Order: sequence, then structure tokens, then C-alpha cells
Amino acid sequence: MDASSSLPSPSGKPSFERSTTIAGGSEEKNSFEFFGWVYHLGTNSIGHEYRHLRFLFIRGKYVSMYKRDPHENPGIKPIRQGVIGPTLMVEDLGRRKVNNGDLYVLRFYNRLDEAKKGEIACATAEEAQRWIDAFDHAKQKAEHEMTRASSARERLSMETEINLEGHRPRVRRYAYGLRKLIRIGQGPETLLRQSSIATSGLDGFEGDSGDAFEAHQWKCVRTMDGIRIFEDVSDYKNGKGVLVKSVGNIDASADTVFEVLLNTDQQQRYEWDMLMGDLELIDSYDGHYDVVYGTYDPKYLTRWQSKRDFIFSRQWFRGQDGTYTILQFPAIHKKKPPRSGYRRTKINPSTWEIRNLNTPMGSSGPKCLVTHTLEIYNASWYKWKNSQCSKFEKSIPYALLCQVAGLKEYIGANPEVQKRIASTVVHPKLSDVPLSTAEYEDAVQDEFYDAIAADSSSEEESDGNGNLDQEARNKQKNITADSDLKGQLDLDVTPIPIDPSDFHGSLRLGNNDKDTNCWTSPNGSRFMIRGKNYLKDNSKVVGGDPLLKLIAVDWLKVDSSADKIALHSRSLVQSEAGKNLPFILVINLQVPAKPNYSLVLYYAADRPVNKNSLLGKFVEGNDLFRETRFKLIPSIVEGYWMVKRAVGTKACLLAKAVNCKYCRQDNFLEIDVDIGSSSVARSVIGLVLGYVTSLVVDLAILIEAKEEDELPEFILGTVRLNRLKPDTAEKLEV
Repeated sequence: MDASSSLPSPSGKPSFERSTTIAGGSEEKNSFEFFGWVYHLGTNSIGHEYRHLRFLFIRGKYVSMYKRDPHENPGIKPIRQGVIGPTLMVEDLGRRKVNNGDLYVLRFYNRLDEAKKGEIACATAEEAQRWIDAFDHAKQKAEHEMTRASSARERLSMETEINLEGHRPRVRRYAYGLRKLIRIGQGPETLLRQSSIATSGLDGFEGDSGDAFEAHQWKCVRTMDGIRIFEDVSDYKNGKGVLVKSVGNIDASADTVFEVLLNTDQQQRYEWDMLMGDLELIDSYDGHYDVVYGTYDPKYLTRWQSKRDFIFSRQWFRGQDGTYTILQFPAIHKKKPPRSGYRRTKINPSTWEIRNLNTPMGSSGPKCLVTHTLEIYNASWYKWKNSQCSKFEKSIPYALLCQVAGLKEYIGANPEVQKRIASTVVHPKLSDVPLSTAEYEDAVQDEFYDAIAADSSSEEESDGNGNLDQEARNKQKNITADSDLKGQLDLDVTPIPIDPSDFHGSLRLGNNDKDTNCWTSPNGSRFMIRGKNYLKDNSKVVGGDPLLKLIAVDWLKVDSSADKIALHSRSLVQSEAGKNLPFILVINLQVPAKPNYSLVLYYAADRPVNKNSLLGKFVEGNDLFRETRFKLIPSIVEGYWMVKRAVGTKACLLAKAVNCKYCRQDNFLEIDVDIGSSSVARSVIGLVLGYVTSLVVDLAILIEAKEEDELPEFILGTVRLNRLKPDTAEKLEV
């Protein structure tokens, strides 16, 4: 697991920090700087893969790359420089093996030309997320400057910086050198130990608890070894088993626990895991999914003396709030057929949730809450939970529940694990790096992704450096949001009646919640949104009725992702009834599969949008504003509990997770959400599609409120999807 085992050490201390500086001139402004050690990964012109340790520095919208830390080497010149433009996209590719070490890889590309792309790699998933936040912050700054450009010429200049085909010899030669900038890969041991993080708060963090109510009712039935054992005592049952979870507080960051949990190193696992000490990685896919084979000694768990082995898959992802979720399923694999002398055992399906806890000022270190949930079919469970002697303590489910206690004890007894993996937050400081903004503006005229689009044979030269829970819900105010929705629409215009029978989509409106392959529109009482005093106390309130009315849903089958559905002749937006509506919001959820699907939601207003309202700013504003505000809250109301855990109930800023495109014309705004643009989203939606015929899914869409005069939030629209059948989707010819 240790990525440093076969990699060289850089000179100096690797770090990843945020600096706050005061710009010179008559106008003082705060600007953010992010810097740290990363690896540049790529393939040169003759097909050889390379990795180069580089120091990456982001100031404002500009990025530089150095062979050495410029803080410790004053006067050193960057080997690459570039501009982060509004068309830069960043995708988390998950874990990948590099020189026998596990690293977390980010892909950069131009959304207008995906041929221009590159990769960097980081030591931990948390560090990768901080780099994503850093680039996102710089991208927002670039878009903000473009909107404030004083002349059409300046705007045109910013929009055409990506063009390398024009007759600009100096810029073309410069861009050729820049193209190597972002294929950075693995960091050495010092990168693992000393990497520090850009400040939090730049992501879509929505609080510790979920934003939709769940049906589970958890009761603590046992405590042991510093952990609590819970049982789901709600009436809801999905199968014959009982849902159980073990919960423990661990004195370490979520990043540390995640790394230890995924590590298959035998010596380390022998110190805390009584079941899965002998693990072998069989295969891995797309950076967020792998398959593991294991054996264990039966004398510790059963009365049978035959040797046991097992295979299970692990699927993981990191939420926008920093919470890790790991799904574990029993599996089969052609590389590991039944083995002579071993009895193949089925591991219980389970999920891990690892969430950082807010620690008080002056606390000794980070803490996280670790929850391991599994379904148990063992009849002896009921005797054991009542403190009676039973065979349960000799079972695999018992060993799985004890893993949280093992992690807690192991990390507590080995503080060097925390020091090696965990990142250190560095307080803002004035930067002493001699980088002039004026120099950047004079010298750097090309987009950042231009720096990563060509072969990097010239980087083969020597570096001269040796190759450098529900419990939190009780604290929420159980009141309905007083959203004052009237101001979002133009009250000077007489509302028109909206009759849903005038509009028809390919998916029918359901009669009740028991109906199948249909949709309904619930109220917002299942969702928690920001209240009037959110900026003061982070309080959330129960959502009210949606502002917009859901009038139709299309469930379509397409050969490839289809944008601008509203402009299609078959769309209800193009019907006479649709053209007479004051405003329609079209949400096109593009589902990657074989074939691809589009779930299209049509929301209507009975009045025109008030241009001075938050909704008006969203509808008429630029893509930057929309991408930082468009939010979705999911909730699996009914369905397999593993799918519930995978989807979660946290609000998500969609544009930070997947690519979104916007089409504003006539009386509508369409938002095309490309779920397939993220490997994490593809993985989760693949799981959902496997159970979709038995799922009841609620979605709420809203605009995130960030200013006091925008609070409380309001729900734009909701939809409930009842047990969809993929084979009923209508074919759409694009």
C-alpha cells in the first residue's frame, strides 16, 4: 500500500498549502495560493511511460511547475507555466498502481477538445480532493475575470487562448513545453508523510448528517471494546436477515482510516483484522473498484477444521463532504476458481462509512466516526445481543463487526500511521515565492490544458535531483422552511392554470406509491434544506412545497448521450401547450449504460421568473454561477440497503461531481447532467441500475443559498421514481 516503497525522495519537505496574500496596487484583494509535491504521469513519443516528481504552484488563475520547491530555492524559474481557463475539467480516476504503489490519479482535459488531456497523481484520496478544489477555485477566478473583462477584445482574447492552430510561433513553442505540466504522478515517502492540505470550505460540504430522512431506526444493543453495536428495529425489512452495524470513534482522520482499511499488507492486517489478514488483490477497475481473494484459519471462527477462502469486491468513493463509503460484495473471479483443500465461504455484504468529526479548538488531533454495516442471517445473533452464550462469536459476521474495534486499537497503538498518512492543515501565511502577477500576465498566454496535450519526450532529461446518523438529525429544527417563494416569480403577471393532463411524457404519472414504472411528485417534507439562520448556526429545516410543478417525465433510450432534448421536435417544450407556459426548467439526467438512457424532468412555472430573484439570476446568469449553485438531494425510499448506502442522502453540487451543460432559449432552461463523465458516478449508477426495478427514489433539486438575503432555501422541484423498468424506455432518434 505504501506508495513510497520504490520511489525516490525529493529534496525538501513536500507540502500542499493555502496562502492568502494581499495584491499590490490601489485595490487590495485576497487571493489563494495552493502548492505542493505531485507526480506527473504520461507517455513519451516512443511509448515509454514516465513519472516525474514536480512541485505544483497555483496562484489565482495561473499555475507553475518547478523541479524544486521555490520556497527553499529562491530565484528558481518554473519549468512550465499556464493559465487555468473556464473550459478546464478535472476528473477523479481513483486509485492506480504506479511502481507497485497505490496512488490517486486526477485527469485534466479541455471539455471542448478531450484530446488535450493529462494526469497527475497524489499520495492520498484526500490530497487529490484538495487539488480538485484548488483547480476549481482557480477556474472560478478565471470565469469571474472573463465576465468582468472591460472590452469585447479582452473577452475574445480569453476565449481563444486555447487555440494552438493560429500563426503564433512564440506561443506555439511555449505551449509545446507547457503540455507536459499535468501528467504528474506518484509522490515518495516524504510526500506521504508531510503533504499538507489546502483549507476546507471550497467544496460542496453540506454538514455531517444527511439531507433526506431515512427509514432505519437504529437501537444500541451491545457495547464492546469501545464500540457500539446497533440493530435496525424499524418495521422495514428487505429480506430475511437483520441489519446490524458497529460504530466507533477513532482518533485519526478519515483519510488515515481509509488507507489502513484498503491496505492488503499482511503484516499490518495481522495486527488488527482477525478475519481478513491474508488478502491478495486479484484485479482492479477504473480506480474505484477492485476484487480481493483471502484465506483464514478456521480454528479461530468455527468448529470445522477445513481451510476456508473467500472472494469479495470493494467499491469506494469519497463524497463532497470528505466522507468515504466502501461497498463490499461477495464475488467470483476466473483467476481464482475453487481451490483444492479449501472450502469457499461467502462473506456477508457490508458497507463502510468513514466520516471526519468536527473537533473543538485545542483538541489533540483529528477524529472520525467509522460505521460498518452488514446484513446478518445467523439465528444465534438474537441470543448474543441479549448477552447469552451463543455460537455467534465463532461466526464471520461477528469477525466483521469486530473490525471497527480492531482499527480503533491498531491506530491508537501506532501513532506513526497517522503521521505517515494524515495531512496537516497549514494556516494562511504570506508567500515568499518571487512570482509576479504582472510577469504571469505578460508571459503566460495559454490555457493550462495546453500544457498537457502533447508527448513529453523533452521531460526525459535528468531532474538534477535523483528523479525527484440519525443522531445528528435530532438536533435539526423540526420546522418547515418559510421560503417566501412569491418573490421568485413575477407577481405582476396573472398566473396561468397548469393542467398536467395537457402534457404527456413517455413515463406515466403513477396512481399511488405502490404503482410501478411511473413517477409522482412528493412534497419537500422528506428533505432538509438551509434555514433562515444557516449562516449563523448551520441550522437546517424541513423543506416545503416545490416552487415549480412537475408536469411530465420522459424515460428515453438513446445510442449516445443526447443534449438539448428540449429542442427535439418530440419534446413537450416544442408543443403548443409547452410554448404557452411562462417558464420550463428541463433536467436531463444522462444515464450511461448499454444502451444509454435519458431521464428528462419537466418543471413548469405559472408565472414568468422574476429576473431580480435568486431563480432569475440562476436562469439568466452565466454557467459559473449555475455550476456553483445547482444542487440535488437524493434519497432511496425503498430498496436494497446496500444501494441506499451507496447513493446516500447528502446534497450534492452536481457540477462539482459531473459535467453539466446549459441551454437557455425562449421560455426554457435545460440542464444536461452527464453522469457518465465521472467514474465514481458511473460506478454508483451501475449499482442502482442493477436494482432499479425494486427501487423507489426521491430527488429534490434546488439552488444553493449562500447569502443572507437568499435564505431560507427553497425546493425548486421534486420527483419520485417508482420501480422503473429499463426495457420500457422509448427510443429517441437524435
